Amino acid sequence: MSNPFSDNGQIGVVTTFSELVNTHFKEERNALCWYRNLEGDFKEIVGQLQLKENITEVDPEDLLSLQLSEKGKLAREIILNDWRLLSDFGASPSLNLLKCYERDDEFDFISTDVYSYHVDRSPIATDTFLCTYHGAASDIIANEQAEQKILIPEIRKKLAALYEGPSEEFETFLKENFFDLHYQAHPNAAPINLGLGHLWRLAVDHPKQEVLPCIHRAPIENEGEYRLLLIC
Repeated sequence: MSNPFSDNGQIGVVTTFSELVNTHFKEERNALCWYRNLEGDFKEIVGQLQLKENITEVDPEDLLSLQLSEKGKLAREIILNDWRLLSDFGASPSLNLLKCYERDDEFDFISTDVYSYHVDRSPIATDTFLCTYHGAASDIIANEQAEQKILIPEIRKKLAALYEGPSEEFETFLKENFFDLHYQAHPNAAPINLGLGHLWRLAVDHPKQEVLPCIHRAPIENEGEYRLLLIC
């Protein structure tokens, strides 16, 4: 299969939803892509949806109420089908119309918002699924091209200065405040953009995980353009 992800060892490329959910992560492969060239006018859907907050959750009923062209209807059916597939699989998909996410600017040396490279964590075995239908798409990065921020000496020193508890509980402090989930890309790192229309499955940090969790980040939104993102 000829596509931008075929020769990347971190990414497994599949052609069906069944393959997406049943293919195992292994070794360096911690991202799976159901590669698709979607037809349909997703911009038309975005143009008709009403942004109520910076992030507005869109229900299937909201989509069904839109008066769309034939290409818009095709785009709507693709979204609803993805929703059904994920729901039938047991996931809880959320379709979001996004202007922007909330920024974490409490400290000038570390950020815990989704624009920072990070991994997802769960107490149970699960995966992160996402598909960007319109707007800027997320990035992933190979694990060897990034370093956990809490291991960077100058950042760790500043975090230690914030902490006021016993030294044996410092690691718990880092975990409870999600500092340990965030990563800094190496200067020569090569982020991979996930593109539009592809449905992705990313490895999550959980007790039964056999591979490293997938490091990813939300994109800076394009000026004057909303994102339409299915995620769970």
